[in-house]
Amino acid sequence: MTASKAKALMQITELDVSIGERKLISELNLTIRGGESWGLLGKNGAGKTTLLHTLARLRPWQGGGIDLQGKPINQLDRREVALRIGLLFQDGLSLVTSTVLESAMLGRYPHQHSWLWDDQADVGIVKAALAEFKLLDLAERRIDTLSGGELQRLALARLVAQSPVLFLLDEPSNHLDIAHQLTGLLALRSRVMQDQATMLMTTHDINLASRICDHVLLLKEDGAYEAGAAAQVLTENNLSSAYDCEIRRIDSDAGVFFTPVTSNPTSDSMP
Repeated sequence: MTASKAKALMQITELDVSIGERKLISELNLTIRGGESWGLLGKNGAGKTTLLHTLARLRPWQGGGIDLQGKPINQLDRREVALRIGLLFQDGLSLVTSTVLESAMLGRYPHQHSWLWDDQADVGIVKAALAEFKLLDLAERRIDTLSGGELQRLALARLVAQSPVLFLLDEPSNHLDIAHQLTGLLALRSRVMQDQATMLMTTHDINLASRICDHVLLLKEDGAYEAGAAAQVLTENNLSSAYDCEIRRIDSDAGVFFTPVTSNPTSDSMP
């Protein structure tokens, strides 16, 4: 099944989101379907994290509606939301005393049927997720001994173990080196496509979004936005308008890249 023919996992209709008197999102209409990977872009303060938290039902919105798998999200109880939505916070995991395996097992919490023991099927799902992010050999390590990059991979593995239909990721490349940014997020995208789930990730890296995401939601000033296929949204005009600086597209043998244009110093300004 292609993404265009997949059922809508989330339907956003005429959504208004504000903080105080400032409108961040105005009349957002968006259909997010199974198998799609969305990038959420915009300059600092545009409302990326606020929108992500709104879609996860962590904060109220001021108008419009959000349906998740055909049901209004504000009519679902917390367990139903936790079964369907996985959220990666920008600040990652809290450093509670636990092992890598114990921390990853928390991803299965919404699915648990017993408080007395871990279901072996759940353990198998968690170990497979750890292996996917090259963490299985660290399963018995305490998480307070991990590097920032290892912690971020653990957060992604826990999210995969949760098996949501909608992955909401706030700056998932934080603390990851270049290699793990690509391998980790490409692995997550592969899982999303395989399970006909959906991911929506905020990022400051336009080129990372271009590489990972097939769709983009670009937030502009005063609640305006552009949304659609990445190739249609990621244009010089749209990006320059959203980021208040000139951004150019560069086509190369390695792919398409976007870069801000900076003025070269004139000879008069040189020391």
